[in-house]
Amino acid sequence: MEELLGVPLFDRTERRLRPTPYAQAYEPRARRIILDEKEGARLLALMQSGESGSLAFGMGSSLAPILLEPIMLGLMSKSPGVRLHSVIETSERLVAALLAERLDFFVGDIRVAREHADLRVIALYPCTFGWFARRGHPLAGKRKVTFDDMRAYPLIAAGYVEPSLARRLGDLYGLSAPVIDYFSVTTDDVGTVHSVLQKSDAIVALTELAIISKLESGDAAALAVDPPLVMDLTLGIVHHAERTLVPAAQQAFEIVADCFSRVGARIAAGKASRP
Repeated sequence: MEELLGVPLFDRTERRLRPTPYAQAYEPRARRIILDEKEGARLLALMQSGESGSLAFGMGSSLAPILLEPIMLGLMSKSPGVRLHSVIETSERLVAALLAERLDFFVGDIRVAREHADLRVIALYPCTFGWFARRGHPLAGKRKVTFDDMRAYPLIAAGYVEPSLARRLGDLYGLSAPVIDYFSVTTDDVGTVHSVLQKSDAIVALTELAIISKLESGDAAALAVDPPLVMDLTLGIVHHAERTLVPAAQQAFEIVADCFSRVGARIAAGKASRP
């Protein structure tokens, strides 16, 4: 310390060391340095135990009703010292935020990570899709619904219809490109989709996960469309390979996996109970 500060801190005699005026003047700062080091070590220990730090995560609007509250409540209980920040955005913006390290992770379509070598995924939930309308819709009781039947009503595309999904729709129903032109409405806000369905004869192509609550309440009905809407979409956790995550992130991952497991069981039970 004397070499670093450039002043003598002690008068040295044969039997003892006496602090110099320099040492006496520096003592309060020295005590603060020691305290800061101890507090710094404590902070890192708390982060290792998942009890401190910060966690920023994102998801799309279709997942927020299912995941956001359980994540918040779970981490507030398990890691009350961790500061939480959530973002509800489109997949493209979530990827951009993750690459810019403004997010620790997001939950969404894991295919978005294919083009980015520095992103890692945890695949959790293979989505099932369907065509849905309000209860009492003219097509709701029909045993076999064709795409031409549905074209008599406004069609809604919920979320981003990326190229592979558009091609799949075209293949299933013989649609010419651009497939998005067959839809009257496109929106990323699933809450708006639910509201529009209730107040109109619109029909939406959607994951069953995004409309499970309305199916369970009886406000929405699945249409018996032939051929059925079979699509390839797996939801999961996407995170940056090089970013060090606080332990609370792993707790969040476990909560997300549990939520997907529960909603999958609800969807299976709902299908089993339909006539």
